[in-house]
Amino acid sequence: MAINLQKGQRVDLTKGNPGLTKILVGLGWDPVQSSGGKLFGGLFGGGSGSANVDCDASVIMLGANDKLQNNKDVIYFGNLKSNDGSVQHSGDNLTGDGDGDDEQIMIDLSRVPSNIQKLVFVVNIYDCIKRKQHFGMIQNAFIRVVNPTSNQELLHYNLTDNYSGLTCLVTGEIYRHGNEWKFAAIGSGTNAASLSEVVRSYS
Repeated sequence: MAINLQKGQRVDLTKGNPGLTKILVGLGWDPVQSSGGKLFGGLFGGGSGSANVDCDASVIMLGANDKLQNNKDVIYFGNLKSNDGSVQHSGDNLTGDGDGDDEQIMIDLSRVPSNIQKLVFVVNIYDCIKRKQHFGMIQNAFIRVVNPTSNQELLHYNLTDNYSGLTCLVTGEIYRHGNEWKFAAIGSGTNAASLSEVVRSYS
């Protein structure tokens, strides 16, 4: 039975699941439908081509003092695998349509280098300024952690705040706690215009 988390909650990930080393982190979202049944984005761009809100999930691997040590420690659609192979991204989903996870990240906790203390999961809107898009056009956003061996969902966090006008969400963090790993439900939004702007805030 998955633990449903509230914003700000922190829970043990590995302590209550002995032997758990590989996890799948799924992130999902849906475009908001307008009253006419059309995608909300269509109101802004006019053409159907601009209606899709392209959200991108990324992982920022942080060392001591929550600092990024190397740009290669940012795992996203342009860099799908960490150098050490501990973090692997499933690839880009351009629309967010359909049920279930939109993007998935596989993590082997046993292979995360000892100098990495925290994995931060970020979702941002691609090209948000040019497309005039924000998270008010997205609904049903969530982050979840699954045991891929048994397919059992361990944790689930629905991001239910009003993120209208914001362009980047820090959804959750997985961090070291002694010899164990814990998960924190963050759910904070910012106005970062791009992933590189988010990354700069950690460097």
